[in-house]
Amino acid sequence: MKEIGTGNESINISKRYYLVILAGIIAWNGIAQEVSIKGRVLEYLDRKGLKGIEVELESEGDPVRTDDSGDFLLISKSKGSQNLRISAPQYQTLIFPLVMGSEDINLGPVYLKRDLETEKTDNLVTLTETELIDEAGVESNSGFLQATRDVFLNRAAFDFGQVFFRVRGYDSREGAILINGIPMNRNWDGRPQWNNWGGLNDVMRNQELSYGLEASDHAFGRPMGITLIDTSPFRVRPGIRISAAASNRTYRNRLMTTYHSGTGKKGFSHTLSLSRRWAEQGYVTGTLYDAYSIFLSSGVALGPNHLLGLTLINAYNSRGRSAGLTDEVAELAGPRYNPYWGLLDGARRTSRIRTTHEPLVMLDYDHTKNDFRFRIAAAFQTGSAGFSRIGYFDAPNPDPTYYRYLPSFYLNSPIGANFIGANEARLSFLKNSQWPWSSLYQANTSPAQDGRAAYVYYEDRREEDTFSINTVLNLPLGKSVQIDAGILMQQSEISNFSRLNDLMGATYLLDEDTFSKTRNDLNGEIQKQEGEIFGYHYKMDVEHLTSFIQTRFFWKQWDFYVAGEYAEKSFQRDGFFLNERYPDESLGKSERLNFRSWGIKSGLSCGISSRHWIKAHIYSGRRPPLLKHMFVNPRESNRVVPGITGESLFSYDINYHLRLDGLKGRVSAYYTRFQHQTEVNFFYVDSGFGSDFVQEVVTGLDRLHKGLEMGLEYEISPVVKATVVASVGSLEYASNPELSINFDTSGAEGELRQSEGRIDLGHTSVKGYKLPRGPQTALALGIEYRDPSYWWVGVTANYLANNYRDISFIKRTRSFLIDPDTGSEFDDFDEEIHQSMLMQEPLPPVHLLNLTAGKSWLHKGRYISAFLSVNNLFDEVFRSGGYEQSRNGTYGQMLRDNLSGSPSFGPKYWYGFGRTFFLNLAISF
Repeated sequence: MKEIGTGNESINISKRYYLVILAGIIAWNGIAQEVSIKGRVLEYLDRKGLKGIEVELESEGDPVRTDDSGDFLLISKSKGSQNLRISAPQYQTLIFPLVMGSEDINLGPVYLKRDLETEKTDNLVTLTETELIDEAGVESNSGFLQATRDVFLNRAAFDFGQVFFRVRGYDSREGAILINGIPMNRNWDGRPQWNNWGGLNDVMRNQELSYGLEASDHAFGRPMGITLIDTSPFRVRPGIRISAAASNRTYRNRLMTTYHSGTGKKGFSHTLSLSRRWAEQGYVTGTLYDAYSIFLSSGVALGPNHLLGLTLINAYNSRGRSAGLTDEVAELAGPRYNPYWGLLDGARRTSRIRTTHEPLVMLDYDHTKNDFRFRIAAAFQTGSAGFSRIGYFDAPNPDPTYYRYLPSFYLNSPIGANFIGANEARLSFLKNSQWPWSSLYQANTSPAQDGRAAYVYYEDRREEDTFSINTVLNLPLGKSVQIDAGILMQQSEISNFSRLNDLMGATYLLDEDTFSKTRNDLNGEIQKQEGEIFGYHYKMDVEHLTSFIQTRFFWKQWDFYVAGEYAEKSFQRDGFFLNERYPDESLGKSERLNFRSWGIKSGLSCGISSRHWIKAHIYSGRRPPLLKHMFVNPRESNRVVPGITGESLFSYDINYHLRLDGLKGRVSAYYTRFQHQTEVNFFYVDSGFGSDFVQEVVTGLDRLHKGLEMGLEYEISPVVKATVVASVGSLEYASNPELSINFDTSGAEGELRQSEGRIDLGHTSVKGYKLPRGPQTALALGIEYRDPSYWWVGVTANYLANNYRDISFIKRTRSFLIDPDTGSEFDDFDEEIHQSMLMQEPLPPVHLLNLTAGKSWLHKGRYISAFLSVNNLFDEVFRSGGYEQSRNGTYGQMLRDNLSGSPSFGPKYWYGFGRTFFLNLAISF
C-alpha cells in the first residue's frame, strides 16, 4: 500500500492501480481514439456500492454518475496526462492521475471515505445565526460560504466569521442564495434570511458555489457569486441520520432527525427532516432561543430524464437580542452586559425579541439528458418577521443605559461637573442595571394614568407574501460551446405595521405621536386595544422580471464566457393610515417607482499547465436601490427620496490557482466600486436647526473595495497538513455624498415650518473614511492531524485587524461647525480638536485560537460521528464592530460632551463571544 496526496486528504490505493496506470503509459501511441474508463465506487467502511457518484476527467468536465451497484463507464477521446476526479457530497474527493493511450482502463474497486469536514457546517451555522444582533448591529457573509472547498473561503467562514469578517468587504446582499433555482434574497434589504432554513443542515448540504464573478449554470449572479442549494430527494443516499448537539453560543441544545427513502420501484423518493433548537439564554445573558424546523421533499421520476419535486420548508425562530455598549457602560457593567432583560415575578424576561416564521413551498420540474438541462421551479413564501420592544409615551425612558441615568450626564452638565450626582448615578446603575419590568407595570396601573398606557410591549412586524417562478435552460452546442439562459418573475406584497402585544396592566393606548401630539391615524380609533395595529400601517408592492443569457466556450487549456442580464423592477407604497402629520401624503398609493437594470460580465481561464492556471473576470452593471432606502419615511408618508437613481457597479478580479505535489491554493486580487448609492438613517439629533427625531437621507454615495486574498494548503505528511490564509483589503468611502435632514413640521414655527420638513445640508466629507465592514486585515495559520483510524484534530491561530466603527454622516457636514445662536462658525472652534473628535481609529486587533476535533466509527452497519469545536480558546474580550452616535449634531455640543473624557453619546460597540464550544454527535444507518 502507498499513500497518494489528493487535495484535502490522503488516499490509499492498492498496487493494482499502479499497474493500471503503467499499462496506460505502455499502451500510449499518440493515436486519438475513444478510451473507456470503468470502475466501481464503494463505501470505504461497509464496502457497499455508492449510487450517483460523479466521475469526470478534469480536462473535459463532462461527468458521468455511478449506477445502483456503484459502477461507472466513462468514454473519452483525451490523450496524454489526465486527472480523473471522483466526488460526492459528504465524501472525500479522489483524484487519479492517468495517462490516456489506446488501451481501455479498468480501475476496479475505488473506496470513498466519509468526509468529516461536512460536520463543520453545523459549527458554521451557529456562527451565522449571531448575525443582526440588533438594527445597528454587525453582520457577516459567512453563511454564504458553506459549500466551499476553497482554502481561503473555508477559513474565512469558520474562523474569521467570529469577528464578522466579510469576504472582500461585501454585504451579504452581494451574494445570491438560490434554493432549487428560486432566489432567497429579500426585496427589503437584499439579504438572504438564514433563519428561513435554520436547523436543516442535513438537507441543505447539497450546495454548489460559484464564487465571485465566476460563471454559473443557474443565474447571472452578484459580485460575491451564487450558492445553489438543491433539495431534490434523488441526489442523496437513503438512510436515517439522528444528531444531538450542545453549545453555549446562540442555542444550548439541538436535536435533528433526517430520513431519506431512496428511489422506490415506482420512481418516488422522499426526504423528511425535523429539528429543534432551544436555550433559556445563549452566550449573552437574556438572549433566549426557541426554534423548530420541518422539511419535506417528495419527488417522482416520470422517466429516465424527467424529475418532478415538491419541497416544503417551515422554520420558526425566536431569540432575544443584545445591545451595543458605550465605553462608559462597558466599564460599569462589563463588555458582555445586556440591558434588555430583567426579572418579573422572579422569572427572567427579555424586552427585545426577534421572531421569524416564513414558510416556503416549492414545485420544480427537472429535465436532464446528457448535458442538456431544462428546469422550471415555482415557489410561494409567506409569513412574518417581528421585532419586539418596549414603547414609552409621556413617560421616562426605561432603558437602564439611557444617558440621563449614567454618571456622564452629571459630569457633562452645562453648569459644571456634578461629582456627587455622578457617584449616585453610578451606584444606582450598578444596583438597577437590568430592565425594570415591575416598575413599568406599576406605572401603567397608577390611578393617575386612568387606564392609559405609559408603557407597552409592542412589535414592529413585517409580513410578506412572495410568488416566484424561475426557468433555466442549459444547452450544449457540441463539446466546445454551452448556452445558459433563464427568466425569473417575482411578485411580493410586504405589509409593515406595529402591533400591541401587551398593554402591561393598562386598558388602552392613546395612538398619537409623542413629540407633536398629533394622531397617527385620523380615520381610526385613537384608543387602541391589545392586539390592534397602531402607529403605522402600510404595504409595499414589488414586481420583478429579470432574464439572463450566458455563452461559454471551452478549448484545451482555455475557457471563456460572456453573460448579460436585463431586469425591470417596480415599487409602490400603499398607506392604510391617514397620518395627521402628513395628511396629503400618507393615505393611499404613492407613485410607482420603475427601474430598469442591466449587467454584463465576462471571464477568461487560462491553463498555463495542468498545475497552474489563471482566471480573470470583469463586471459592469446597474441595479435599483434597496427598497428600504427608497422612501424618506415609509412608516408615515409616500414621500420618495428626491432624485433617487439606480446604483452602478464595476468589478474585476484576477486569480492564480496552483496544485503542486502536496501544495495547492489560490492568490487573488480584486477591485469593486459601488456608485450612486442611497442610504436613509433614523435617529434623534440635537442640531443647529433644533432637536428632533429625523430621517437622514444620503445620496450619491460611493464605496470602493480592493485588496488581496491568499489561501495555501500544504501536506507536510500523509496525515498532517498546514494552511496559511491572508486577506488584506482597503475598503473605504469613495465620494462626498449629498445629505439632507427630513423631519415632521407639525408644531414647528418660522423657517422650520417653511422648510416643508426638509433641510439640505450639502455634502458630507466622508471620502477616504474606512467602511465598517469587519476586519480589513485577516491572517490565519492552521495545522491539522488526521489519523488513519478516523479521528482528527486541528488548531488555527487567527489575527484580525483594521476593523473600523461606522461613522456619523451629519457630523461631517458644514452645518456641524455652525453655531445655531450666531449662524456662523463657533468662536472656540479648534481644527485640531475637531479632527481628533472625528478621527476614525481602528478597533484593537483580535487574536483568536480555535480548536476542532472529530472522530467516526462504523458499528454494525451504523456510521457514528462526533465533532467538537472550541472557539476563542483563551477567552479574549474583543470588539467586533461599532458605530458613532449622531445625537450631538454640532461641534459645540460634541465638544462639551467630550470634555470630561466620558461622553454621554460616545460610540457604541458590539463585543464578540468569549470562549464557546459546539459538540455534535450523529448516527447514520
